[in-house]
Amino acid sequence: MATDLSGMHSVDCRLVIITEIIAPYRIPVFNALASSSGINLHVIFLAETDPTQRQWKVYADEIRFSYEVLPNWRRRFERLHVLLNVGIFSSLRRCAPDLIICGGYNYPAVWQSLLWAKAHGVPVVLWCESTLNDQRNKRKVFEIAKRIFFQACAGFLVPGTASREYVSSFGIGPTEIITAPNAVDISFFTQRADDALRERSRFLHELNLPAHYFLYVGRLVEQKGIFHLLEAYEKMTSQIRGQVGLVFVGDGPDRSRLLERAAAIAPGRVCWAGFVHREQLPAYYALSDALVLPTLSDPWGLVVNEAMAAGAPVIVTDVAGCTVDLVTHMWNGYVIEVGHLDELSSALESLAGSSRLRSTMGARSRERILKFSPQRCAEGFAMAAGLWK
Repeated sequence: MATDLSGMHSVDCRLVIITEIIAPYRIPVFNALASSSGINLHVIFLAETDPTQRQWKVYADEIRFSYEVLPNWRRRFERLHVLLNVGIFSSLRRCAPDLIICGGYNYPAVWQSLLWAKAHGVPVVLWCESTLNDQRNKRKVFEIAKRIFFQACAGFLVPGTASREYVSSFGIGPTEIITAPNAVDISFFTQRADDALRERSRFLHELNLPAHYFLYVGRLVEQKGIFHLLEAYEKMTSQIRGQVGLVFVGDGPDRSRLLERAAAIAPGRVCWAGFVHREQLPAYYALSDALVLPTLSDPWGLVVNEAMAAGAPVIVTDVAGCTVDLVTHMWNGYVIEVGHLDELSSALESLAGSSRLRSTMGARSRERILKFSPQRCAEGFAMAAGLWK
């Protein structure tokens, strides 16, 4: 049954969303949006996935919304990511949208959609996840292009407080910004986490995990702070470190260097699980002492949403985009100033030393993440459709 997510009368909007890839965590959001009253949704993906960055599956059988994937050509160079598409103009002509929401401004197809929209009098909303802490290309030519794009938009969608501050820094007023909180399928992670906790010993054995461990999930690249985590782990007292392992889930260009360093400082205590698909991730989160995201720069950090849904405490740096919205220091985890290894090591020791603290913080994580559901995210998109179409 269709629902009016925006809390308003039927919007009656032909909405096109243009975004990069079929990310698993976006599917529940778009499904909820497509089922809302008055929203005729079509999503244009610029590619199915990005194998150079992630090994995500495409869960096409879960998709309940209209979509297409444009023909594309992708190459990644050392400092340049190129994704070229054909067919964006014909797709937009066929859809005849009342509103276009663009996920970012980095790809030629997005700029082409902006040109098409201007030529046909269709408003464009920018779905922006950037933050003031992003370590991105800040060369003058890119900053000028960005400002041109911002000025051409009717409104803005952001996932949280950090991105709202970023958009506001361009002189955008608060009434022009709507929050659509970043979300994952909470029930999926909660239910599978509970299954793992009920059979803890079996899952630990099958996944070859230590009885106690801290967990990192993400790309193995220096920018994510993985070497800071390793150094902070090394700084823990030998007695506590001997009782808790460190597990890295994911892959990336710095994997070999990370594992070499780990073997030198903590032989046998640091494990690499490789890339883990969504089906097994809840168990990794639920059985851990905490998720650690020691990132040096991150627009959000959806692994934090996932860990919180699984009932895990979280340790994050103050530059992660999700931090201000999801993590309260010493309530459901720890907020660490980026690069402060002693702080990070102290947080690890505090959680390693107290099962009661882990349980309390984990329960609070589950409580807070309920407000960051796919339904709530879809409400933000529906509000944008009602306001700017």
